[in-house]
Amino acid sequence: MHSIRFNSLIFTLLIALASACTTTKKTVSQAPPKPTVKVTSLQPEKASLPESRKTESFYTLSEMPLNQEKREFRGVWVATVANIDWPKSGNDTWEKQKTDFIALLDYYEQLNFNAVIVQVRAAGDAFYPSNFAPWSRYLTGQEGSKPKTQEDPLSWMILQTHLRGMEFHAWFNPYRATFDLKTDKLSPNHDFFNHPDWMIKYGTKYYYNPGIPEVKEKLVNVIKEVVLNYDIDAVHFDDYFYPYKVEKQVFQDEHTFRKYRQNGQQLEDWRRQNVNNLVQAVHQTIKSNKPWVQFGISPFGVWRNSDKDATGSKTRAGVTNYDDLYADPLTWMKNKWIDYLIPQIYWSMEFNLASHRELVAWWAKNNYNTKIYVGNSPYKIRDNADLAWNDPKEIDKQVAYAKTIKGIHGNAFFSAQSFYNKNMDVANLLKSQHYQTKTLSPAFEPKTYTASLKTTQVELVKNGNTMQIFFPNSIDPMYKFAVIYAGDNLDQIRSKAQNTNLQKTYLNDRTRNSIPLEANSYNAKFIAITFLDRYGRETRAKVFEIK
Repeated sequence: MHSIRFNSLIFTLLIALASACTTTKKTVSQAPPKPTVKVTSLQPEKASLPESRKTESFYTLSEMPLNQEKREFRGVWVATVANIDWPKSGNDTWEKQKTDFIALLDYYEQLNFNAVIVQVRAAGDAFYPSNFAPWSRYLTGQEGSKPKTQEDPLSWMILQTHLRGMEFHAWFNPYRATFDLKTDKLSPNHDFFNHPDWMIKYGTKYYYNPGIPEVKEKLVNVIKEVVLNYDIDAVHFDDYFYPYKVEKQVFQDEHTFRKYRQNGQQLEDWRRQNVNNLVQAVHQTIKSNKPWVQFGISPFGVWRNSDKDATGSKTRAGVTNYDDLYADPLTWMKNKWIDYLIPQIYWSMEFNLASHRELVAWWAKNNYNTKIYVGNSPYKIRDNADLAWNDPKEIDKQVAYAKTIKGIHGNAFFSAQSFYNKNMDVANLLKSQHYQTKTLSPAFEPKTYTASLKTTQVELVKNGNTMQIFFPNSIDPMYKFAVIYAGDNLDQIRSKAQNTNLQKTYLNDRTRNSIPLEANSYNAKFIAITFLDRYGRETRAKVFEIK
Protein backbone atom coordinates (compact mmCIF):
# COMPACT_ATOMS: atom_id res chain seq x y z
CA MET A 1 0.00 0.00 0.00
CA HIS A 2 1.04 3.58 -0.55
CA SER A 3 2.00 5.66 2.54
CA ILE A 4 -0.92 7.84 3.59
CA ARG A 5 -0.96 10.60 6.20
CA PHE A 6 -3.16 9.80 9.19
CA ASN A 7 -5.67 12.63 8.64
CA SER A 8 -6.09 11.66 5.01
CA LEU A 9 -6.68 8.11 6.06
CA ILE A 10 -9.44 9.12 8.50
CA PHE A 11 -11.10 11.24 5.82
CA THR A 12 -10.91 8.40 3.33
CA LEU A 13 -12.43 5.94 5.81
CA LEU A 14 -15.35 8.29 6.48
CA ILE A 15 -16.05 8.58 2.76
CA ALA A 16 -15.88 4.79 2.38
CA LEU A 17 -18.32 4.29 5.28
CA ALA A 18 -20.75 6.77 3.75
CA SER A 19 -20.56 4.99 0.44
CA ALA A 20 -21.18 1.63 2.09
CA CYS A 21 -24.58 2.86 3.24
CA THR A 22 -25.81 2.91 -0.33
CA THR A 23 -23.64 0.45 -2.21
CA THR A 24 -22.12 -2.90 -1.38
CA LYS A 25 -19.52 -4.16 -3.80
CA LYS A 26 -17.89 -7.58 -3.65
CA THR A 27 -14.86 -8.65 -5.56
CA VAL A 28 -14.64 -12.39 -6.13
CA SER A 29 -12.39 -14.51 -8.26
CA GLN A 30 -14.33 -15.98 -11.17
CA ALA A 31 -13.59 -18.37 -14.00
CA PRO A 32 -13.55 -16.72 -17.41
CA PRO A 33 -17.14 -16.43 -18.63
CA LYS A 34 -18.27 -18.92 -21.23
CA PRO A 35 -18.88 -17.48 -24.68
CA THR A 36 -22.45 -16.29 -24.99
CA VAL A 37 -24.73 -17.92 -27.54
CA LYS A 38 -27.13 -15.67 -29.35
CA VAL A 39 -30.50 -17.36 -29.17
CA THR A 40 -33.66 -16.21 -30.85
CA SER A 41 -36.91 -15.46 -29.06
CA LEU A 42 -37.29 -19.21 -28.62
CA GLN A 43 -35.67 -18.72 -25.22
CA PRO A 44 -38.11 -16.47 -23.34
CA GLU A 45 -37.20 -14.33 -20.39
CA LYS A 46 -38.12 -15.61 -16.96
CA ALA A 47 -41.57 -14.31 -16.08
CA SER A 48 -42.17 -11.64 -13.52
CA LEU A 49 -45.58 -11.68 -11.91
CA PRO A 50 -47.50 -8.46 -12.59
CA GLU A 51 -50.22 -6.96 -10.44
CA SER A 52 -52.82 -8.48 -12.78
CA ARG A 53 -52.55 -11.73 -10.79
CA LYS A 54 -54.36 -9.95 -7.98
CA THR A 55 -57.21 -8.75 -10.18
CA GLU A 56 -60.44 -10.56 -10.99
CA SER A 57 -59.79 -13.73 -13.01
CA PHE A 58 -60.49 -13.49 -16.75
CA TYR A 59 -60.79 -17.25 -17.35
CA THR A 60 -62.18 -20.50 -16.02
CA LEU A 61 -59.89 -23.52 -15.66
CA SER A 62 -60.80 -27.14 -16.37
CA GLU A 63 -59.05 -30.37 -17.33
CA MET A 64 -59.56 -32.88 -20.14
CA PRO A 65 -57.73 -35.62 -22.07
CA LEU A 66 -56.46 -34.96 -25.60
CA ASN A 67 -56.21 -37.24 -28.61
CA GLN A 68 -53.00 -39.23 -28.16
CA GLU A 69 -53.06 -40.83 -31.61
CA LYS A 70 -52.38 -37.81 -33.81
CA ARG A 71 -48.63 -38.05 -33.76
CA GLU A 72 -46.15 -38.36 -36.57
CA PHE A 73 -42.38 -38.55 -36.86
CA ARG A 74 -40.99 -35.90 -39.23
CA GLY A 75 -37.25 -36.26 -39.27
CA VAL A 76 -34.29 -35.27 -41.42
CA TRP A 77 -30.78 -36.71 -41.50
CA VAL A 78 -27.99 -34.16 -41.09
CA ALA A 79 -24.89 -35.87 -42.53
CA THR A 80 -21.55 -34.55 -41.33
CA VAL A 81 -19.26 -37.06 -43.08
CA ALA A 82 -17.41 -35.32 -45.91
CA ASN A 83 -19.35 -32.17 -44.89
CA ILE A 84 -22.40 -33.35 -46.85
CA ASP A 85 -24.94 -31.27 -44.89
CA TRP A 86 -23.10 -29.55 -42.04
CA PRO A 87 -20.64 -28.02 -41.34
CA LYS A 88 -20.04 -26.57 -44.78
CA SER A 89 -16.33 -26.86 -44.05
CA GLY A 90 -14.24 -28.05 -41.15
CA ASN A 91 -12.10 -24.95 -41.69
CA ASP A 92 -14.99 -22.57 -41.01
CA THR A 93 -14.94 -20.71 -37.71
CA TRP A 94 -17.12 -22.13 -34.96
CA GLU A 95 -19.24 -18.97 -35.11
CA LYS A 96 -19.95 -19.55 -38.79
CA GLN A 97 -20.69 -23.21 -38.16
CA LYS A 98 -23.18 -22.18 -35.47
CA THR A 99 -24.84 -19.70 -37.82
CA ASP A 100 -25.16 -22.37 -40.50
CA PHE A 101 -26.56 -24.94 -38.07
CA ILE A 102 -29.17 -22.51 -36.75
CA ALA A 103 -30.19 -21.64 -40.30
CA LEU A 104 -30.66 -25.35 -41.02
CA LEU A 105 -32.70 -25.87 -37.85
CA ASP A 106 -34.85 -22.80 -38.49
CA TYR A 107 -35.57 -23.97 -42.03
CA TYR A 108 -36.82 -27.36 -40.90
CA GLU A 109 -38.69 -25.89 -37.96
CA GLN A 110 -40.70 -23.68 -40.32
CA LEU A 111 -41.41 -26.79 -42.42
CA ASN A 112 -42.93 -28.21 -39.20
CA PHE A 113 -40.42 -31.05 -38.81
CA ASN A 114 -40.03 -32.35 -35.26
CA ALA A 115 -36.70 -34.24 -35.25
CA VAL A 116 -33.16 -34.02 -36.58
CA ILE A 117 -30.86 -37.05 -36.88
CA VAL A 118 -27.39 -35.56 -36.60
CA GLN A 119 -24.27 -37.59 -37.39
CA VAL A 120 -21.95 -37.29 -34.40
CA ARG A 121 -19.60 -40.19 -35.27
CA ALA A 122 -18.81 -40.48 -38.97
CA ALA A 123 -15.67 -42.65 -39.19
CA GLY A 124 -13.99 -43.52 -35.91
CA ASP A 125 -14.15 -39.84 -34.88
CA ALA A 126 -16.31 -37.58 -32.72
CA PHE A 127 -18.14 -34.25 -32.85
CA TYR A 128 -17.74 -33.92 -29.08
CA PRO A 129 -14.89 -34.25 -26.56
CA SER A 130 -14.41 -38.00 -26.23
CA ASN A 131 -12.22 -40.42 -24.34
CA PHE A 132 -12.72 -42.95 -27.12
CA ALA A 133 -12.26 -41.07 -30.39
CA PRO A 134 -10.42 -38.03 -31.80
CA TRP A 135 -12.16 -34.83 -32.86
CA SER A 136 -13.57 -35.10 -36.37
CA ARG A 137 -11.76 -33.28 -39.16
CA TYR A 138 -15.18 -32.54 -40.64
CA LEU A 139 -15.71 -30.23 -37.66
CA THR A 140 -12.24 -28.85 -36.95
CA GLY A 141 -10.39 -29.14 -40.28
CA GLN A 142 -7.80 -31.51 -38.85
CA GLU A 143 -8.61 -34.77 -37.12
CA GLY A 144 -7.71 -34.68 -33.43
CA SER A 145 -7.57 -30.87 -33.26
CA LYS A 146 -9.91 -29.22 -30.79
CA PRO A 147 -12.44 -26.71 -32.07
CA LYS A 148 -11.48 -23.12 -31.33
CA THR A 149 -14.19 -22.54 -28.74
CA GLN A 150 -14.85 -23.17 -25.06
CA GLU A 151 -18.30 -24.48 -25.94
CA ASP A 152 -19.07 -28.15 -26.32
CA PRO A 153 -20.40 -28.37 -29.91
CA LEU A 154 -22.70 -31.29 -29.20
CA SER A 155 -24.24 -29.73 -26.08
CA TRP A 156 -24.81 -26.55 -28.03
CA MET A 157 -26.45 -28.36 -30.97
CA ILE A 158 -28.74 -30.33 -28.66
CA LEU A 159 -29.83 -27.18 -26.83
CA GLN A 160 -30.58 -25.29 -30.04
CA THR A 161 -32.61 -28.24 -31.30
CA HIS A 162 -34.63 -28.51 -28.10
CA LEU A 163 -35.26 -24.77 -27.99
CA ARG A 164 -37.06 -25.20 -31.30
CA GLY A 165 -39.24 -27.98 -29.93
CA MET A 166 -37.44 -30.69 -31.90
CA GLU A 167 -35.87 -34.01 -30.91
CA PHE A 168 -32.15 -34.62 -31.28
CA HIS A 169 -31.21 -38.14 -32.43
CA ALA A 170 -27.45 -38.73 -32.19
CA TRP A 171 -26.41 -40.69 -35.29
CA PHE A 172 -23.44 -43.05 -35.06
CA ASN A 173 -21.73 -45.02 -37.78
CA PRO A 174 -20.30 -47.80 -35.62
CA TYR A 175 -18.17 -49.97 -37.91
CA ARG A 176 -16.75 -47.52 -40.46
CA ALA A 177 -13.23 -46.69 -39.28
CA THR A 178 -12.17 -44.40 -42.15
CA PHE A 179 -13.89 -42.68 -45.03
CA ASP A 180 -11.01 -43.33 -47.44
CA LEU A 181 -7.50 -44.81 -47.51
CA LYS A 182 -5.70 -41.55 -46.70
CA THR A 183 -4.47 -42.69 -43.32
CA ASP A 184 -2.00 -39.78 -43.11
CA LYS A 185 -5.02 -37.58 -42.33
CA LEU A 186 -5.93 -39.62 -39.26
CA SER A 187 -5.12 -38.55 -35.73
CA PRO A 188 -2.37 -40.53 -33.95
CA ASN A 189 -5.09 -41.33 -31.41
CA HIS A 190 -7.35 -42.97 -34.01
CA ASP A 191 -8.04 -46.67 -33.52
CA PHE A 192 -6.33 -47.31 -36.85
CA PHE A 193 -3.05 -46.71 -35.01
CA ASN A 194 -4.06 -47.77 -31.50
CA HIS A 195 -5.61 -51.08 -32.58
CA PRO A 196 -4.40 -52.02 -36.06
CA ASP A 197 -5.49 -55.61 -35.38
CA TRP A 198 -9.09 -54.38 -35.31
CA MET A 199 -8.93 -52.98 -38.84
CA ILE A 200 -9.94 -54.63 -42.13
CA LYS A 201 -9.19 -52.90 -45.41
CA TYR A 202 -12.04 -53.38 -47.85
CA GLY A 203 -12.71 -51.39 -50.98
CA THR A 204 -11.73 -47.78 -50.38
CA LYS A 205 -12.10 -47.79 -46.59
CA TYR A 206 -11.00 -49.41 -43.37
CA TYR A 207 -13.59 -51.08 -41.14
CA TYR A 208 -13.69 -52.29 -37.57
CA ASN A 209 -13.84 -56.09 -37.50
CA PRO A 210 -17.28 -56.81 -35.97
CA GLY A 211 -16.20 -60.31 -34.92
CA ILE A 212 -13.69 -59.14 -32.30
CA PRO A 213 -15.25 -58.92 -28.81
CA GLU A 214 -13.05 -55.93 -27.88
CA VAL A 215 -14.48 -54.03 -30.86
CA LYS A 216 -18.00 -54.54 -29.55
CA GLU A 217 -16.89 -53.41 -26.08
CA LYS A 218 -15.25 -50.29 -27.51
CA LEU A 219 -18.31 -49.34 -29.55
CA VAL A 220 -20.60 -49.85 -26.58
CA ASN A 221 -18.39 -47.49 -24.55
CA VAL A 222 -18.57 -44.92 -27.36
CA ILE A 223 -22.37 -44.97 -27.11
CA LYS A 224 -22.42 -45.02 -23.31
CA GLU A 225 -20.23 -41.92 -23.14
CA VAL A 226 -22.72 -39.88 -25.16
CA VAL A 227 -25.79 -41.29 -23.41
CA LEU A 228 -24.38 -40.40 -19.99
CA ASN A 229 -23.03 -36.96 -20.86
CA TYR A 230 -25.65 -35.49 -23.19
CA ASP A 231 -29.38 -34.85 -23.18
CA ILE A 232 -30.02 -36.71 -26.44
CA ASP A 233 -33.43 -38.10 -27.32
CA ALA A 234 -32.16 -41.14 -29.22
CA VAL A 235 -29.16 -43.14 -30.35
CA HIS A 236 -29.35 -43.81 -34.08
CA PHE A 237 -27.48 -46.26 -36.34
CA ASP A 238 -27.62 -46.12 -40.14
CA ASP A 239 -27.37 -48.97 -42.66
CA TYR A 240 -23.61 -49.61 -42.52
CA PHE A 241 -23.01 -52.85 -40.65
CA TYR A 242 -20.85 -55.27 -42.61
CA PRO A 243 -19.89 -53.23 -45.68
CA TYR A 244 -21.72 -53.24 -49.00
CA LYS A 245 -20.03 -55.85 -51.13
CA VAL A 246 -17.25 -54.87 -53.51
CA GLU A 247 -16.87 -57.00 -56.62
CA LYS A 248 -13.97 -59.49 -56.58
CA GLN A 249 -12.97 -58.51 -53.02
CA VAL A 250 -13.19 -60.58 -49.84
CA PHE A 251 -13.79 -59.17 -46.36
CA GLN A 252 -10.82 -60.70 -44.58
CA ASP A 253 -12.26 -61.93 -41.30
CA GLU A 254 -11.56 -65.68 -41.73
CA HIS A 255 -9.05 -65.79 -38.89
CA THR A 256 -11.49 -64.10 -36.50
CA PHE A 257 -14.25 -66.45 -37.65
CA ARG A 258 -12.16 -69.54 -36.93
CA LYS A 259 -11.22 -68.16 -33.52
CA TYR A 260 -14.65 -67.12 -32.26
CA ARG A 261 -17.29 -69.15 -34.13
CA GLN A 262 -19.48 -71.67 -32.38
CA ASN A 263 -19.33 -75.34 -33.36
CA GLY A 264 -20.91 -75.85 -36.75
CA GLN A 265 -21.70 -72.16 -37.22
CA GLN A 266 -21.56 -70.86 -40.78
CA LEU A 267 -19.72 -67.63 -41.66
CA GLU A 268 -22.92 -65.78 -42.63
CA ASP A 269 -24.72 -66.74 -39.41
CA TRP A 270 -21.68 -65.83 -37.34
CA ARG A 271 -21.54 -62.38 -38.94
CA ARG A 272 -25.23 -61.78 -38.30
CA GLN A 273 -24.72 -62.86 -34.70
CA ASN A 274 -21.91 -60.32 -34.31
CA VAL A 275 -24.22 -57.52 -35.42
CA ASN A 276 -27.02 -58.82 -33.21
CA ASN A 277 -24.66 -58.88 -30.24
CA LEU A 278 -23.76 -55.23 -30.77
CA VAL A 279 -27.39 -54.13 -31.17
CA GLN A 280 -28.41 -56.04 -28.04
CA ALA A 281 -25.49 -54.67 -25.99
CA VAL A 282 -26.14 -51.07 -27.09
CA HIS A 283 -29.82 -51.46 -26.20
CA GLN A 284 -28.98 -52.77 -22.74
CA THR A 285 -26.44 -50.00 -22.17
CA ILE A 286 -28.87 -47.25 -23.15
CA LYS A 287 -31.82 -48.57 -21.16
CA SER A 288 -29.82 -49.36 -18.02
CA ASN A 289 -28.54 -45.79 -17.86
CA LYS A 290 -31.31 -43.64 -19.34
CA PRO A 291 -34.35 -45.79 -20.18
CA TRP A 292 -36.08 -42.84 -21.85
CA VAL A 293 -33.41 -42.52 -24.56
CA GLN A 294 -34.66 -44.25 -27.70
CA PHE A 295 -32.62 -46.59 -29.87
CA GLY A 296 -33.39 -46.50 -33.58
CA ILE A 297 -31.83 -47.97 -36.71
CA SER A 298 -32.28 -47.12 -40.39
CA PRO A 299 -31.39 -50.30 -42.32
CA PHE A 300 -31.24 -50.85 -46.06
CA GLY A 301 -34.77 -50.90 -47.48
CA VAL A 302 -34.99 -54.63 -48.31
CA TRP A 303 -34.75 -57.34 -45.67
CA ARG A 304 -34.78 -60.32 -48.08
CA ASN A 305 -36.19 -60.97 -51.52
CA SER A 306 -39.06 -63.46 -51.64
CA ASP A 307 -37.07 -65.78 -53.93
CA LYS A 308 -34.67 -66.36 -51.00
CA ASP A 309 -37.30 -66.40 -48.26
CA ALA A 310 -41.06 -66.74 -48.71
CA THR A 311 -41.61 -64.18 -45.95
CA GLY A 312 -39.47 -61.61 -47.78
CA SER A 313 -40.72 -58.77 -49.95
CA LYS A 314 -41.75 -59.17 -53.59
CA THR A 315 -38.59 -57.49 -54.78
CA ARG A 316 -35.51 -58.35 -56.81
CA ALA A 317 -33.01 -56.13 -55.02
CA GLY A 318 -29.35 -56.71 -55.79
CA VAL A 319 -28.48 -56.16 -52.11
CA THR A 320 -30.39 -57.19 -49.00
CA ASN A 321 -29.87 -56.67 -45.29
CA TYR A 322 -29.90 -60.32 -44.34
CA ASP A 323 -27.82 -61.86 -47.12
CA ASP A 324 -25.32 -59.11 -47.92
CA LEU A 325 -24.98 -56.74 -44.96
CA TYR A 326 -25.52 -59.45 -42.34
CA ALA A 327 -28.05 -57.27 -40.57
CA ASP A 328 -31.32 -58.82 -39.40
CA PRO A 329 -33.80 -56.09 -38.41
CA LEU A 330 -36.57 -58.62 -37.82
CA THR A 331 -34.55 -60.19 -35.01
CA TRP A 332 -33.95 -56.76 -33.46
CA MET A 333 -37.66 -55.99 -33.51
CA LYS A 334 -38.74 -59.44 -32.25
CA ASN A 335 -36.42 -59.08 -29.26
CA LYS A 336 -37.44 -55.47 -28.52
CA TRP A 337 -33.87 -54.27 -28.88
CA ILE A 338 -34.89 -51.13 -30.76
CA ASP A 339 -37.61 -48.52 -30.31
CA TYR A 340 -38.02 -47.57 -33.95
CA LEU A 341 -36.91 -48.61 -37.42
CA ILE A 342 -36.50 -46.36 -40.46
CA PRO A 343 -35.98 -48.63 -43.48
CA GLN A 344 -34.32 -46.64 -46.26
CA ILE A 345 -36.92 -47.18 -48.99
CA TYR A 346 -35.12 -45.04 -51.51
CA TRP A 347 -36.92 -46.14 -54.69
CA SER A 348 -39.81 -44.62 -56.59
CA MET A 349 -43.37 -45.75 -56.03
CA GLU A 350 -43.46 -48.29 -58.89
CA PHE A 351 -39.77 -49.09 -59.41
CA ASN A 352 -39.76 -52.56 -60.94
CA LEU A 353 -36.95 -54.13 -58.86
CA ALA A 354 -37.90 -52.68 -55.47
CA SER A 355 -41.20 -50.83 -55.43
CA HIS A 356 -41.57 -48.18 -52.73
CA ARG A 357 -45.24 -49.14 -52.53
CA GLU A 358 -44.45 -52.82 -51.94
CA LEU A 359 -41.75 -52.17 -49.35
CA VAL A 360 -43.70 -49.69 -47.24
CA ALA A 361 -46.54 -52.20 -46.97
CA TRP A 362 -44.10 -55.06 -46.23
CA TRP A 363 -42.33 -53.26 -43.37
CA ALA A 364 -45.66 -52.12 -41.92
CA LYS A 365 -46.84 -55.73 -41.89
CA ASN A 366 -43.61 -57.02 -40.34
CA ASN A 367 -43.19 -54.47 -37.56
CA TYR A 368 -43.41 -56.72 -34.47
CA ASN A 369 -44.94 -53.82 -32.55
CA THR A 370 -41.96 -51.61 -33.33
CA LYS A 371 -42.61 -48.12 -34.64
CA ILE A 372 -41.83 -47.92 -38.36
CA TYR A 373 -40.95 -44.65 -40.07
CA VAL A 374 -40.35 -44.54 -43.81
CA GLY A 375 -36.93 -43.39 -45.03
CA ASN A 376 -37.37 -41.19 -48.12
CA SER A 377 -34.77 -39.99 -50.62
CA PRO A 378 -35.27 -36.39 -51.78
CA TYR A 379 -31.60 -36.41 -52.89
CA LYS A 380 -32.77 -38.39 -55.95
CA ILE A 381 -35.19 -35.71 -57.16
CA ARG A 382 -34.22 -34.60 -60.69
CA ASP A 383 -30.96 -36.53 -60.26
CA ASN A 384 -31.52 -40.23 -60.94
CA ALA A 385 -31.61 -42.74 -63.78
CA ASP A 386 -35.13 -43.71 -62.71
CA LEU A 387 -37.18 -41.12 -64.59
CA ALA A 388 -39.91 -41.26 -61.97
CA TRP A 389 -37.72 -38.95 -59.89
CA ASN A 390 -38.13 -36.20 -62.48
CA ASP A 391 -41.63 -35.73 -61.10
CA PRO A 392 -41.40 -33.19 -58.25
CA LYS A 393 -44.50 -34.83 -56.74
CA GLU A 394 -42.81 -38.21 -56.17
CA ILE A 395 -42.04 -37.45 -52.51
CA ASP A 396 -45.55 -36.06 -52.05
CA LYS A 397 -46.98 -39.34 -53.38
CA GLN A 398 -44.78 -41.38 -51.06
CA VAL A 399 -45.71 -39.44 -47.93
CA ALA A 400 -49.39 -39.55 -48.87
CA TYR A 401 -49.17 -43.32 -49.34
CA ALA A 402 -47.42 -43.84 -45.99
CA LYS A 403 -50.27 -42.04 -44.23
CA THR A 404 -52.73 -44.65 -45.55
CA ILE A 405 -50.79 -47.65 -44.20
CA LYS A 406 -51.50 -48.87 -40.69
CA GLY A 407 -48.27 -49.39 -38.78
CA ILE A 408 -46.40 -46.48 -40.38
CA HIS A 409 -45.82 -43.62 -37.94
CA GLY A 410 -43.96 -41.01 -39.98
CA ASN A 411 -41.09 -40.28 -42.34
CA ALA A 412 -37.44 -39.26 -42.36
CA PHE A 413 -35.65 -37.66 -45.31
CA PHE A 414 -32.08 -38.00 -46.57
CA SER A 415 -30.58 -35.58 -46.42
CA ALA A 416 -30.86 -32.02 -45.10
CA GLN A 417 -29.34 -30.23 -48.09
CA SER A 418 -31.71 -32.06 -50.45
CA PHE A 419 -34.53 -29.79 -49.32
CA TYR A 420 -32.49 -26.88 -48.02
CA ASN A 421 -30.24 -25.99 -50.96
CA LYS A 422 -32.31 -27.51 -53.76
CA ASN A 423 -35.76 -28.94 -54.37
CA MET A 424 -37.30 -26.23 -52.21
CA ASP A 425 -40.43 -26.49 -54.34
CA VAL A 426 -40.76 -30.10 -53.22
CA ALA A 427 -40.24 -29.09 -49.59
CA ASN A 428 -42.94 -26.44 -49.88
CA LEU A 429 -45.29 -28.99 -51.43
CA LEU A 430 -44.60 -31.35 -48.54
CA LYS A 431 -45.54 -28.61 -46.09
CA SER A 432 -48.66 -27.46 -47.90
CA GLN A 433 -50.01 -30.97 -48.44
CA HIS A 434 -48.89 -32.86 -45.33
CA TYR A 435 -47.09 -30.70 -42.75
CA GLN A 436 -49.41 -27.69 -42.57
CA THR A 437 -49.17 -27.46 -38.79
CA LYS A 438 -46.84 -28.73 -36.11
CA THR A 439 -47.38 -32.13 -34.53
CA LEU A 440 -45.80 -34.20 -31.79
CA SER A 441 -43.50 -37.10 -32.52
CA PRO A 442 -44.57 -40.56 -31.28
CA ALA A 443 -44.29 -41.43 -27.59
CA PHE A 444 -42.63 -44.54 -26.15
CA GLU A 445 -43.98 -46.45 -23.20
CA PRO A 446 -41.32 -47.30 -20.60
CA LYS A 447 -40.30 -50.96 -20.72
CA THR A 448 -40.18 -51.06 -16.93
CA TYR A 449 -42.48 -49.49 -14.37
CA THR A 450 -42.27 -45.76 -13.96
CA ALA A 451 -44.39 -43.37 -11.94
CA SER A 452 -47.54 -41.96 -13.50
CA LEU A 453 -47.57 -38.43 -14.84
CA LYS A 454 -47.87 -35.83 -12.10
CA THR A 455 -50.24 -32.89 -12.19
CA THR A 456 -48.89 -29.34 -12.41
CA GLN A 457 -50.54 -26.18 -11.10
CA VAL A 458 -50.94 -23.52 -13.79
CA GLU A 459 -52.23 -19.96 -14.05
CA LEU A 460 -52.84 -17.70 -17.03
CA VAL A 461 -51.46 -14.20 -16.53
CA LYS A 462 -52.00 -11.00 -18.50
CA ASN A 463 -48.99 -8.73 -18.62
CA GLY A 464 -49.85 -5.59 -20.54
CA ASN A 465 -50.67 -6.69 -24.08
CA THR A 466 -49.13 -10.14 -23.62
CA MET A 467 -50.10 -13.33 -21.85
CA GLN A 468 -48.08 -16.03 -20.18
CA ILE A 469 -48.71 -19.29 -18.38
CA PHE A 470 -47.28 -19.21 -14.89
CA PHE A 471 -46.31 -22.19 -12.72
CA PRO A 472 -46.66 -21.37 -8.99
CA ASN A 473 -44.93 -24.60 -7.97
CA SER A 474 -41.97 -26.52 -9.31
CA ILE A 475 -42.43 -28.72 -12.38
CA ASP A 476 -41.60 -32.42 -12.26
CA PRO A 477 -38.02 -32.75 -13.60
CA MET A 478 -39.15 -35.68 -15.77
CA TYR A 479 -41.12 -33.18 -17.86
CA LYS A 480 -39.02 -32.07 -20.83
CA PHE A 481 -41.44 -30.00 -22.91
CA ALA A 482 -44.65 -28.06 -22.39
CA VAL A 483 -47.20 -27.98 -25.21
CA ILE A 484 -49.66 -25.12 -25.56
CA TYR A 485 -52.69 -25.47 -27.82
CA ALA A 486 -54.97 -22.60 -28.83
CA GLY A 487 -58.26 -22.76 -30.70
CA ASP A 488 -61.77 -21.43 -31.00
CA ASN A 489 -63.61 -24.50 -29.72
CA LEU A 490 -62.97 -27.35 -27.31
CA ASP A 491 -63.39 -30.17 -29.82
CA GLN A 492 -60.78 -28.57 -32.04
CA ILE A 493 -58.23 -28.72 -29.22
CA ARG A 494 -59.31 -32.12 -27.92
CA SER A 495 -58.86 -33.71 -31.34
CA LYS A 496 -55.72 -31.71 -32.15
CA ALA A 497 -57.29 -30.57 -35.40
CA GLN A 498 -55.06 -29.27 -38.19
CA ASN A 499 -56.03 -25.67 -37.51
CA THR A 500 -55.08 -25.87 -33.83
CA ASN A 501 -52.09 -23.70 -33.02
CA LEU A 502 -49.38 -25.74 -31.25
CA GLN A 503 -46.52 -24.19 -29.30
CA LYS A 504 -43.94 -26.69 -28.00
CA THR A 505 -41.53 -25.21 -25.45
CA TYR A 506 -38.39 -26.77 -24.00
CA LEU A 507 -38.44 -26.65 -20.21
CA ASN A 508 -35.15 -25.23 -18.99
CA ASP A 509 -34.23 -22.84 -16.20
CA ARG A 510 -35.88 -19.92 -18.00
CA THR A 511 -39.19 -21.60 -18.82
CA ARG A 512 -39.86 -23.69 -15.72
CA ASN A 513 -41.28 -20.56 -14.11
CA SER A 514 -43.49 -19.28 -16.91
CA ILE A 515 -43.99 -19.49 -20.68
CA PRO A 516 -45.05 -16.48 -22.79
CA LEU A 517 -47.76 -17.29 -25.30
CA GLU A 518 -47.11 -16.80 -28.99
CA ALA A 519 -48.99 -13.81 -30.40
CA ASN A 520 -51.25 -15.95 -32.61
CA SER A 521 -52.79 -17.46 -29.47
CA TYR A 522 -53.92 -14.20 -27.88
CA ASN A 523 -57.37 -14.10 -29.49
CA ALA A 524 -58.20 -17.78 -28.98
CA LYS A 525 -61.28 -18.73 -26.97
CA PHE A 526 -59.52 -21.75 -25.45
CA ILE A 527 -55.88 -22.18 -24.41
CA ALA A 528 -54.69 -25.55 -23.17
CA ILE A 529 -51.37 -26.72 -21.77
CA THR A 530 -49.95 -30.21 -21.41
CA PHE A 531 -46.54 -31.56 -20.46
CA LEU A 532 -44.41 -34.16 -22.19
CA ASP A 533 -42.20 -36.39 -20.09
CA ARG A 534 -38.91 -37.79 -21.36
CA TYR A 535 -40.70 -40.74 -22.94
CA GLY A 536 -42.90 -38.34 -24.89
CA ARG A 537 -45.99 -39.23 -22.87
CA GLU A 538 -48.45 -36.35 -22.66
CA THR A 539 -50.41 -35.30 -19.59
CA ARG A 540 -54.08 -34.40 -19.53
CA ALA A 541 -54.66 -30.84 -20.65
CA LYS A 542 -55.32 -27.92 -18.35
CA VAL A 543 -57.76 -25.76 -20.31
CA PHE A 544 -58.29 -22.01 -19.91
CA GLU A 545 -61.61 -20.74 -21.28
CA ILE A 546 -61.30 -17.00 -21.79
CA LYS A 547 -64.33 -15.06 -20.52
